[in-house]
Parts: sequence; C-alpha cells; structure tokens
Amino acid sequence: MDKVVGTSANYRQIMPTTFNRPGAVLDIPLRLDHRVGNQALQVHAGLRAAILDGRLAAGLRLPSSRALAQQLHVKRNAVVIAYEHLQSDGLAEARTGSGTFVATLPATMRPADPPRRLPYGAIKPLPGKALALGKTYADPRLLARLAAAMRRRIMKGDDLEFGFGDPRGHRMLREQVARYLAANRGIMCDPDCVVIINGTQQGLRLCAEALLHPGDTVWMEDPGYPAARTTLHAAGLRICSVPVDMEGLDVTRGAAAAPAARAVYVTPSHQFPTGVTMTMARRTALVAWARAANAWIVEDDYDSEFRYAGPPLTALAGIGGGDRVIYLGTFSKILAPGLRLAYMVVPPDALAAIVAARAGHDRFPAGHMAGAVADLMDSGFVAEHIRRMRRRYRTARDTVIATLRAASAGTLDIITPEQGLHLLAHLPADLPASAAALIRDHAGVEARLLAETYAEHPPRHGFILGFSGHDLPDLTAAAQALGQATQQYCDRTATLP
Repeated sequence: MDKVVGTSANYRQIMPTTFNRPGAVLDIPLRLDHRVGNQALQVHAGLRAAILDGRLAAGLRLPSSRALAQQLHVKRNAVVIAYEHLQSDGLAEARTGSGTFVATLPATMRPADPPRRLPYGAIKPLPGKALALGKTYADPRLLARLAAAMRRRIMKGDDLEFGFGDPRGHRMLREQVARYLAANRGIMCDPDCVVIINGTQQGLRLCAEALLHPGDTVWMEDPGYPAARTTLHAAGLRICSVPVDMEGLDVTRGAAAAPAARAVYVTPSHQFPTGVTMTMARRTALVAWARAANAWIVEDDYDSEFRYAGPPLTALAGIGGGDRVIYLGTFSKILAPGLRLAYMVVPPDALAAIVAARAGHDRFPAGHMAGAVADLMDSGFVAEHIRRMRRRYRTARDTVIATLRAASAGTLDIITPEQGLHLLAHLPADLPASAAALIRDHAGVEARLLAETYAEHPPRHGFILGFSGHDLPDLTAAAQALGQATQQYCDRTATLP
C-alpha cells in the first residue's frame, strides 16, 4: 500500500515502490500541487516536471491509468487526460497493446547537466580557531543593548523604515557616521555624501562599476588585501601591484609603472598586512598624483578604530584630498561582521554614479539594524564599547606575542602592532618558501600565510595572526603550538648537512 507523506493543504507526495512493470507504481516520488487547477492538470504538471528534470527516463513505461490513479488517490479519468496532454506535449508516446512510455526528448528539452562541483577551497571556511583573522568578541553587553534597540525600532517603525528606503541608507546612521568621522578620523563630511553599504567589498565593487570601466588599470598595494584584489579582478580591472615599504605605498614607483591608472586601492592608516602607516609625504604625493591623473583614491580605513598607542590618526580623506578620495569604513570589527554594516564617504562629483549603481544592485540597505546601531552611537554606547574592546584586544595581543616569543625560542621575528587586530611573525630568511605552510600544518592552527598577500614572490615568509575575538586560553594554546612547531622545524633544518 502506498504511503502518503508531506501532506498539506497544497501538496501531497507519494512514496513509491521500487519496480517497474505494467500496473506498478512509479519508481519516483511524485509531487502534486493542489493549487494547480483540477486533478488532470495536477497529474500532468507532476509528470511533466519529472520527465523534464530527468527523473523519468526516456523509454520508461508509465503505470496504467488505473494503477497511477490508485497511487495518487485521484480519478482514473484525470490520469487518462494527463497522459493525453503529455502525448500532445511530445513528452510521452502511446504504443498500441503495450502502454504509455516516456518519449525521447529533443536536445533543447533534455535535462541540464548536474551542477559542477566547486573545487576544494573555492568557498573559504569562516574564521574559527584561535589566530584566525576577522573574529570579533560577542560582548554580552553589546548583544543585550543591540537587541533592545532593534526591538524598539521594529515596534515603533514608521513607513520610512518599513517601506522602500534611500539607496544611501538610514538617515540617522549616516548622520552618526559623519559625526564619528569628524571626531575620530578628521573627516568633515556631509551626511548626504555618506552611503551605508553591506561591507567594504560591496563599496569597492560599487566604485569599480560606477567610476571605472573594464580594462582600466588600478594600483594596488603589494603586499595587499587579497579580498580586495579578488573584487578588482572580478570587475574586469587590470591591477598594477605597487610595492609597500616602511613609508607605505611607493607613489613614485606606481606613477612610473602605470601613470595613467584610473584609481588606487590603499590602506594608508594601517596597511594590510604590514601594519605600516603611510607617511605624510607619501599621502601628499598620492593626492597630488590622483588630481593630476584625474584618478580616484579608494581609502580602506582598515582596523583604524583599534589604536593602542597615541591619538587617532587623521585619515587620508581628512588631509585635503576629499575631492579625489572615496573613504571606506566598517562596523565589522567594531561590532560584528554578521551585521553587514559598513559605510563609504563619496565626493559630491561621484555621488550620483555611486547611488545609481547601488540602486541597481540591492536598491537600498535594510533600515532597522541601521537605525538600532545609530541609536547606540547616539547614546555613546558604541564609543564605550570600542574602548572596552581596545583594552581586551591589547591584552590578547600582548599574550600572543609573549607566548610566541617564549615558545619559538627567538626563531620568530614578531612585530608588535600599535594598531589593528593582527600581527606579523616572520620566519628566518634562510628557510625555504615551503616552511611556513609546513609549520602551520604541523601546529594545527588557522594562521594566514604572509606569502598569500603578495602578487609575486615575497621577500620574507611568515604568518599573519589574528588575536581579536578569541578566548585567551585558546590564543595561548595556539601561539604555544605555532611557536613550538617553528622552533622544531628550525632545529631540524639546522641539523641537516
């Protein structure tokens, strides 16, 4: 007896037996949509879908009308009509004395090949284990305040928050961002020129689509942020890798290599991954080049909120280059990446093109979360949260550095960052290029390799280690494992002839 499962007001799915002879049931589950006309149309639609997607193969004998009617709990005449419709569609054929069979489909109607399996590594795993980049601490106080603010926004939301919104995003959050940037990054901007986005990668893609053309050349720091490089490549842009030294991006070498570049992507306040701060001379030179070349500067203010020594640095957009600089900032490291909240400050001359591109993507960002975060900024809670996290992350940084130095016995050259949420640990220069990956695998940690951020061959090898958002015991254990693995590798290498 057939077993009916998944029964609802609209659907019935029949679980079949597993043989195929005259009078037998179908060897597939057949789904009837009771919202589709009468029983004949329902049976026809279910069979048609099964044939077109390949679940009923060409040459297969269909059950008799009586057997299928009993299986589907429909009238026999409904099956007869459905079979006639399938024959009219060219999906079935009647053979006198033998029954009804699934027809051979023309090439244009054959089922598509199964989806291509993505190669291993095509989808990057989410950061998890200690020393992974991109983690933030899920502060219970933040979660409680954010939940309360979100609840109030939903309960008291007006037509502006529940209806179609401004492509630039929630007005109150744009105003709060403008105030924050004026006080902390030295950027004086009109809230009308602030655009709320779903992440800095979306902002970079909007710049590429609105202001550039496929084939245009863009400068990019080398080493640099791999995700940005991927976004620029996907937009069809040509990337000119420009070296970074202790003063930041080398503007002179960039101008020599690609003087007609249309844009530059740069992380001047806290360069990824080196942590170098671009000098004022280089910043001035970069703005001067952009104006002379009529090019855009896309400034990604990477981890600028977490500075452990000295006052906040003035952003590139705040030193007089606002007419050529597009500023990207995010709440991912301040609050949480899962909120998908970031922002960009756009020069007036580029605003219309950026807004038009945004409207063509996802039309406008969600309003309730943006409004809730604006409420927390207005109350001063976000500034207080940043101060608490700065202290927490400074402790985490110091713990990782102390543990690495002790466990590696000096074989790792560790750079103490004054800003940001990651640090660099260089390997000895005489080790082979494969050493970093081997050490990481032996330690079983989730460290990013420094070599992965270079366009070509890196001058030194080592690790980029994240210390934010992880519990101290986990950080200590991971740093201990990485340090010991490095020392053991170096000791084995030293004993080789």
